[in-house]
Amino acid sequence: MITRAITRISMAAFVLSLLAAGAQAQVSSKKVLNLEGARKVIAAAEAEAKRLNAPGGVIAVVDDGGNLVALERLDGTFTAGANISVGKAKTAVMFKRPTKFFEDVIKNGRTAMVALPDFTPLQGGVPIEYEGQIIGGVGVSGAASAQQDEELALAGAAAFRTAGGKSEETRAPAVSFFESNTVRAAFDKGAVLVGDDSGHDYMVHASRREKPGMAEVHALDTDIIYVLDGEADFVTGGRVVEGKEVAPHEIRGTRIDGGDARRLKRGDVITVASGTPHWFREVRGPFLYYVVKVR
Repeated sequence: MITRAITRISMAAFVLSLLAAGAQAQVSSKKVLNLEGARKVIAAAEAEAKRLNAPGGVIAVVDDGGNLVALERLDGTFTAGANISVGKAKTAVMFKRPTKFFEDVIKNGRTAMVALPDFTPLQGGVPIEYEGQIIGGVGVSGAASAQQDEELALAGAAAFRTAGGKSEETRAPAVSFFESNTVRAAFDKGAVLVGDDSGHDYMVHASRREKPGMAEVHALDTDIIYVLDGEADFVTGGRVVEGKEVAPHEIRGTRIDGGDARRLKRGDVITVASGTPHWFREVRGPFLYYVVKVR
């Protein structure tokens, strides 16, 4: 009897171990934003506010479910700033995109998006990433401008990322060198010198154009362009015509209506902030230029 009882107990333990193993196989691990992490985000955004001499601002941090984790209201901020900053943070994390992307989409004519519930399509909300996962969002409202709201939010999210978001394997090398023959070959066809898979927070393109391109909007990347040779008519701002999302955070269209046109030539430098439409309308080629993409 004792032997049978032990056998039954052993069999029950075996079955329970199988069930536990099956349950573990169905559950994946994920990173969670805690209060300490949220405070680091706020501290980084506050430091950027002091550096920019921002007149005020409310900084809100939410977890990956859009639940408020921490909030800080700087002196001099209007009272509605708290609700707006929370709304921006929730929108950024729930849709996994900066809120400026949606503000620009609505400006370009897709006004039906404003009917979405719990949706704050105002610049100043940014997702927080850690080891490739979106674990929360940060929203800022009440600084000197919408652009400054976003700058404070980006500083907060970036500080969290550098606080441990990259492993040793993916961390960028201290120095990257490309000898002249490699650079010349890159410009012959247009190629990436430093890609986002190298661990850097930026990309470097050796770009070549011989004809006009499509209108573009990068939701995350700011472009820094330095012209080496040739001339081109370059349009920034305005509205993208027939814009379509061709990849995550990337919109392309046939042309731009409105905007500001400039003639770019050798030695010129121009920066295009994320979310800003831009278009090489006419090219007198070959047009060679460096593009540094920064997030």
